[in-house]
Amino acid sequence: MNWKIWLLIFVVLGSILAMVPLNFEKGVEIISIEQNSTAYEQGLRQRQIITNIDGQKITSFEEYKEIINSKFPSSENQKLIITTKSGEFILFTNKAPQISVANIDKTRIKTGLDLSGGARALVATEEKISNKELNDLIAVTSQRLNVYGLKDIIIRPVTDLSGNNYMLIEIAGSTPEELENLISQQGKFEAKIGNETVFVGGEKDITYVARTGEQSGIYSCNKYQQGEVCSFRFPISLSENAAQKHAEITNKLDVNITNPEYLSEKLDLYLDEKLVDSLFISKDLKGSSTTQISISGSGSGENRKEAYDDATASMKQLQTVLITGSLPFKLQIEKLDTISPLLGKKFINTILIAGLAAILAVGLIIFLRYRKIKLSLAVLLTSLCEVLIILGISALFKRNLDLPAIAGIIAAIGTGVDSQIIILDESQMSHILSLKQRIKRALFIILGTYVTTLFALLPLMWAGAGLLKGFAITTIIGISAGVFITRPAFSEMVKKILRD
Repeated sequence: MNWKIWLLIFVVLGSILAMVPLNFEKGVEIISIEQNSTAYEQGLRQRQIITNIDGQKITSFEEYKEIINSKFPSSENQKLIITTKSGEFILFTNKAPQISVANIDKTRIKTGLDLSGGARALVATEEKISNKELNDLIAVTSQRLNVYGLKDIIIRPVTDLSGNNYMLIEIAGSTPEELENLISQQGKFEAKIGNETVFVGGEKDITYVARTGEQSGIYSCNKYQQGEVCSFRFPISLSENAAQKHAEITNKLDVNITNPEYLSEKLDLYLDEKLVDSLFISKDLKGSSTTQISISGSGSGENRKEAYDDATASMKQLQTVLITGSLPFKLQIEKLDTISPLLGKKFINTILIAGLAAILAVGLIIFLRYRKIKLSLAVLLTSLCEVLIILGISALFKRNLDLPAIAGIIAAIGTGVDSQIIILDESQMSHILSLKQRIKRALFIILGTYVTTLFALLPLMWAGAGLLKGFAITTIIGISAGVFITRPAFSEMVKKILRD
């Protein structure tokens, strides 16, 4: 065989190896784990493979969910033995481990939000920012979302054709409301006594925030008016500078006349300049540079469950802001989308059926046009090779396969079929030129078309604030692989078929 066909074979085999991992692990993979949770403290980490729970084998997400649900029908403490590839971990807990798991991927192809489901937000800042400032914003936002224990977070910078910088956030399994609540607020936390700020959120003033333990969590729920209120608390540790400032401010205070156990002013907690709670300050803390403070608050609802959930969400938000500090810029959401995972699965099934039907239709038309079954098979084989190469390169460079990328694959296949028809038509033209010269002329036409298409696709890398980038990159990969690998190999197939 000609070297061009051998090149195609090697590239296709390499693409298949890039897509299919050479391991046959069984179990479920931890894709996210909440920091400071019991599971995290015991050593469980993201990307570990869970194979057994209490001696029962785990081979799928459904089995994991069934076992966990059977272990925690109530709120009683239980011993849980989780076995992973890294070792055995023992948890004593009264609730399901705060981890998210998923089935082990059978391929290295990563599906984007369009296929896996979740929420996507295109986020801008109120003022124009530089690339460096955008990277700083992404770093803080990523830290904040990771603290929430969310899974499959993708945050990347995008730029539109006008040079404006945006942050694109995709979170699998999340809803638009959750995503909007997480990123729409700057998250500026301040603790004040009177008009003086004692400490703010972030590592400068806060050295530790407890999220688990006996002193952390919801400690009471009571009826209030027409509903219920649940209260939470958790301890934090202040830096030496913040503790000294606390001592200086409290030293100026008097004892409360009506309530002599406390000082005359309260510790007011503000989140985004809104008063969250006011805490009494014990008279024993007057002038004391204490580093331990208990933060409290509450949540309400029409029933106990709603109040409990509201208090939990409020506590989690406060903890997150105290850990990460405020965002460096005020944000505004330009575009917010939600994608159902069921829709993604239906789309994959539909596109596979439609793609197969389209390829068969092309093969039939080629057969009716040229009356050679071998030419039809060559066209179908070449198109299949192009799809495998695109998927292999995407898997190798860990590019997400989303709707724009699938559109790019379809566009690349269409361009490929056009090029193959050009080669077939040129090969059937006047016999004044030799078959080799005719196919060479066809390849020259194809190369010219490739250059034109390439330059037409490049602006799409930035158009729409980067939302069409997947389409542009996938199409470029497809047409480039076609021009330099599959078209030359197809031309050699055509020469062989026509000579025979």
